[in-house]
Amino acid sequence: MLDWTSCREVERSAEKVSGAWVFRGTRVPVIALFENLETGATVDEFLDWFPGVTRQQVEAVLEHTTHSLATA
Repeated sequence: MLDWTSCREVERSAEKVSGAWVFRGTRVPVIALFENLETGATVDEFLDWFPGVTRQQVEAVLEHTTHSLATA
């Protein structure tokens, strides 16, 4: 399991989406990015579908994931 606490572009609150990690300032769960990429969506499509999420946030989440997996 990834430790999202050090990724500044995400947040978690019991009041938002049942405590799931979401993109900061939105109600879009981080898992939605990975589910969409897994089914063949592009980052641009994801950003179109979830306009509250920024490219900077997506890039930070992907970088955090890559870094976390490389050091695991």
